[in-house]
Amino acid sequence: MTRFFKVSILISILTITISCGGKDCNSIDGSFDNYKNAMQVIKSSDFKFSDNCNTGKSSWIYDAEYYSCDGNIGYLIIETKSKNYIHSGVPIEMWNEFKNADSFGKYYNRNLKGRFRLTL
Repeated sequence: MTRFFKVSILISILTITISCGGKDCNSIDGSFDNYKNAMQVIKSSDFKFSDNCNTGKSSWIYDAEYYSCDGNIGYLIIETKSKNYIHSGVPIEMWNEFKNADSFGKYYNRNLKGRFRLTL
């Protein structure tokens, strides 16, 4: 291979790697066009702390994920059969309580539902 060809391949690989990386979570300004856009931005950003929960014992909540820039408050994404819910400003303590709850649905309804909702 020629040197030019090797350099071109290297530049292409670096460009793809850089463009596919997530953006810094601190640059998320909280203004989203729609929930799909919000979900895409949150899930593709680089967070200091991210966690998910095995919700296999729940009949209603299929998945739960938490993302935080500072390790104190963050985004909580709840996936159900019919809809995804995004909550912002959720304290990490509530995430930990949710993960350890006997019933995810009961905890959600008592402590999270109607609070911390991401508004567009």
